[in-house]
Amino acid sequence: MRFERREHRSTLLVISTPILAVIAALAIAGVLIAAAGAPVFEAYWKILTSAFGSRLSATETLTRASPLILTGLAAAVAFRARLWNIGGEGQFYLGAIAAAAASAHLFAGLPSLLQIPLLFIVGAFAGMVLLLVPLWLRLRFSVDEVVTTLLLNFVALLFVSMLIDGVLKDPAAFGWPQSEAVDAAARLPKLLARSRLHIGLGIAVVIAFLIYFVQTRTVFGVQSRAAGLNPSGAVFAGVPLGRTLVIVAMISGGLAGLAGTIEVLGVKGYVTTDLSPGYGYSGIVVAMLANLNPLGVVLAALFTATMFVGADGMSRSMGIPTYIADVTVALSLLSMLVAVFFTQYRIRR
Repeated sequence: MRFERREHRSTLLVISTPILAVIAALAIAGVLIAAAGAPVFEAYWKILTSAFGSRLSATETLTRASPLILTGLAAAVAFRARLWNIGGEGQFYLGAIAAAAASAHLFAGLPSLLQIPLLFIVGAFAGMVLLLVPLWLRLRFSVDEVVTTLLLNFVALLFVSMLIDGVLKDPAAFGWPQSEAVDAAARLPKLLARSRLHIGLGIAVVIAFLIYFVQTRTVFGVQSRAAGLNPSGAVFAGVPLGRTLVIVAMISGGLAGLAGTIEVLGVKGYVTTDLSPGYGYSGIVVAMLANLNPLGVVLAALFTATMFVGADGMSRSMGIPTYIADVTVALSLLSMLVAVFFTQYRIRR
């Protein structure tokens, strides 16, 4: 028995892969729910109703999905070019603190129409810089970017912690470590009154469509895909590999930084060290569930947000640990990796 690479993958196979992966993950997680003494189908129904059963829960789920779309896109763009960006969490925090600092000190007083786009640029630039450093180390010294981007997450979080405990600490926070609040004009408009749902969701979806267009309809999209499929072949074909990876890093890091910016401008209004419940790491799962497809990232982010928000309601009503959501998302990733392998290879006897 041996594995043989498929020469062609049908559209049906590519589309059904993430669906089957999620079903397999839910089936395995169902065993754990049953072991906890709860009816499986009732638990999953409770997750769904807790995530979308009311106006409040639906808006919270969509609010949670907004940063997941952007961090998922950040991972998908990088992974497609074989730039292994594991540093989305650090880029998220750096984008958030850069936007908060710029709003409180640099752009305070500017009108919303001018200040918000400027803060988007500042946050995206901060995330971009944090990824360009590991890329430079890879191109110049062949340093594995998996290690450097992962370790920079901790460096970035400690740096943010130092800032909000020092020069950017809010004097009105009664000693609580948080940054100064962003300017009132910098807060993102709400999509629905009396909810936390903001226009960041629409921005994230629009960016997903733009990334899809770039990857499928532009020369750069072909070059980045070629760099991921076969770097040596891409160079032989005339693709400027270094320049392509730099642009990919700028887009990927910028998207993760923008996710942090949107979160602080749309939800929190200030930065704390618990601003992200792991959006940068969850973005990797979202990207893999979407099979690195930008449009699939939107659906994968919605599924992940549904699991996280719905699991809270399920836990309160049925006494099941909320960690079942983390387990299900992790199982989805593992199932997806196995499914992707079998979409690329077939078994021959």
